[in-house]
Amino acid sequence: MIRIKNLHKSYPIGKDSLHVLKGIDLHIKEGEFVSIMGSSGSGKSTLLNIVGLLDNHDKGEYFLDGKEIKNLNEKKGAVLRNKFLGFVFQSFNLISYKTALENIALPLYYKGVGRKERQKIALEYLDKVGLKDWATHLPNELSGGQKQRVAIARALVTRPKVILADEPTGALDSTTTDSVMDLLKEINNEGMTVFVITHEEEVADQTKRIVRLKDGVIVSDTPNKQRNPIKTVH
Repeated sequence: MIRIKNLHKSYPIGKDSLHVLKGIDLHIKEGEFVSIMGSSGSGKSTLLNIVGLLDNHDKGEYFLDGKEIKNLNEKKGAVLRNKFLGFVFQSFNLISYKTALENIALPLYYKGVGRKERQKIALEYLDKVGLKDWATHLPNELSGGQKQRVAIARALVTRPKVILADEPTGALDSTTTDSVMDLLKEINNEGMTVFVITHEEEVADQTKRIVRLKDGVIVSDTPNKQRNPIKTVH
């Protein structure tokens, strides 16, 4: 699903450049649940941006679902993102003046789905994350955990092949973190590839494979035998 070979990325800083990714090799198969761990400055967000087609790499190869990704313009990148990827962010990125249902339906609007069908599908996904009764509430009427569930439903609504979650529990308390991770486990158990960026050990421990980054290189890549059993989300 995601195959990366000898990936490099640098950013200009004045007359110099900062070499952030220094030859990353990574293969994530369809249906895997992988966490990318590393401290601030390790390169994990840069890696996510490249995998998420939000940034280009300088050198190396990146294949998404068998297609080589290189020199994408914004239009082509947007088409591929819409087709393959769903995003979940630490700050939720919900639109404040739209209801939970409208936020979830938005990606379907951009895909040209009619209003009635959009609402029907969005309600199904709201129900899937346990928030059907909150359909007409605005984001400021929801708790942090509820906002993140809405964001996950929005990411799922276009049925992407990969969910990219950037510090999805960073703004949540430990109990809410567990419920969000349980939801991501359920999604993964249904066959979706889930790719989580985190600096929290307790989050990484709930994924099936942990890749650790340090100073732009992978220092370990191991299956997680200690993975917690899934709890049912109500």
